[in-house]
Amino acid sequence: MKNAHVLYHMVKADLLERVRRYGYLLTLLFTLFMAYGVYTGQLAYQFEGHRGVYNSAWLGCEMALVTTVFLTLFGFYVVKNTIQRDRETRVGQILASTPMSKSFYTVAKALSNFAVLTTMILVLALAALAMQLLHAENRHIYLWLLLSPIMAFGLTALAVTAALAVLFETLPGLRSGLGNVVYFFIWISLLIAGARPLDQNRPVTTGRYFADFSGIVSISSQMQAIVRHLDPQYNGGVALGVAFNADRLSAKRFLWTGLAWNPAMVLSRLMWLMIAAAIALLASLFFDRFDPARGWQFAMRKTKAQSPIENFEAAVNLPEQVVLPAHLTPLVHTSSGHKLRFIHLVRSELRLMLKGLRWWYLVAAGLLIAEFVAPLAAAHGSVLVAAWIWPILIWSQMGSRENRYATRSLIFSSPHALYRQLPAVWTAGIVVALATGSGVGIRLLLTGNLHAFAGWLVAAAFIPSLAIACGVWSGNSKLFEAIYTVWWYIGPLNHLPALDFMGTTPASDHTPVYLFLTMGLLAASLFGRRVRLAYA
Repeated sequence: MKNAHVLYHMVKADLLERVRRYGYLLTLLFTLFMAYGVYTGQLAYQFEGHRGVYNSAWLGCEMALVTTVFLTLFGFYVVKNTIQRDRETRVGQILASTPMSKSFYTVAKALSNFAVLTTMILVLALAALAMQLLHAENRHIYLWLLLSPIMAFGLTALAVTAALAVLFETLPGLRSGLGNVVYFFIWISLLIAGARPLDQNRPVTTGRYFADFSGIVSISSQMQAIVRHLDPQYNGGVALGVAFNADRLSAKRFLWTGLAWNPAMVLSRLMWLMIAAAIALLASLFFDRFDPARGWQFAMRKTKAQSPIENFEAAVNLPEQVVLPAHLTPLVHTSSGHKLRFIHLVRSELRLMLKGLRWWYLVAAGLLIAEFVAPLAAAHGSVLVAAWIWPILIWSQMGSRENRYATRSLIFSSPHALYRQLPAVWTAGIVVALATGSGVGIRLLLTGNLHAFAGWLVAAAFIPSLAIACGVWSGNSKLFEAIYTVWWYIGPLNHLPALDFMGTTPASDHTPVYLFLTMGLLAASLFGRRVRLAYA
């Protein structure tokens, strides 16, 4: 009983602290934006031009899939900071001094993550209720048909997401930006595992239900049977995404009366809940209980840890009571000599970006060689795509390094912090992009393809501009890592023309658009830094 009381208050305190953050508010607004997209039909669930009538059963299933497909991705980046926050605020050291076990702590953190994500599900459920009242296709509300898919599929999927966020924070290799990238591919794998094409001549097997993380199979298989009965030409296609106006107007409607639950569907949802609990308990095996000695024992043995004051006293052999007078050199403003040259500042920023990445150069060098030796079409369409995802953790620190290492007071108080230091960071990011993609750029220039070369240059400037804008406005690296990974996957990797900023195919040539976006992002970065300087 006592443990339940402690658990309740830990989850409550964590939830109340998070809902006061701007990141939570932005995610809540994004959730409402998705709900509005479903209401207007711009975010649609269709079966080759067929959709259901907007009733309780259809809206419940559609909102459930919106939750499991989109919130499981963006929600991870919202909640993946709970243990790190305890480290930074030193609350973890207080908790470590209590009898609380590691498994109790990781389970409590997973539950607090789950509580945060549950509030977003409640927003979607209320939005679905409001949509049915406002959309006027069918205003008869059946709460079970509306809420059961959202709770059954949405809550179980988000429980796994909440537990994975805790696990990633306890693993040293994944608690940083690398984990943000790795989770995206885990999320893709979970969706693909359960969303393989269904055979219309064979019923859904029990194994498909248990592999159905998002609920796509459970929901789509029953809807597909209705569509096939109405339209013999239907080939089994299913799409959840942006729908254009012509698609929305021409969509044929069918009546969906709700899911026919079977034991396999119910047991599969219980299985995913047990998987979430197992992941939360697994995280306790890797949790260091805020012990700084763990993982750093070799470094501690190698050099004796001494404070700077102890080192200074040992060097000059000063008595403890001696106090030296402080003499500060005034800051001299001259046209030369005391001004840091911009090129030196860029070089310093590059050294900070690339410090300690010896292993990183091996892969970058291999990709660069491939850019020179592969056929130009393959180098531009595939190798460059890989080469410009590899430095993502280097770009993601742009604009946020000051917050991460608590050097804002030093950086912001330096001369020309706005118009010299920030452009130096941006220039250093462009240098990284040009260096890692130089194989393709040089070959485009040598072959005389100046139009493609211009697109390559704009892409090399667009990536650091996006990185520095995200870093300045969010104060951390997660926003860029999430946005860029998704953008890179949908656009350049899958060659979606509108989002392919690298111009990997002739159809995806949008150089003027991305040039305009680059300038806009750079202006937003300067404005954001100016605002922070004003309140520093």
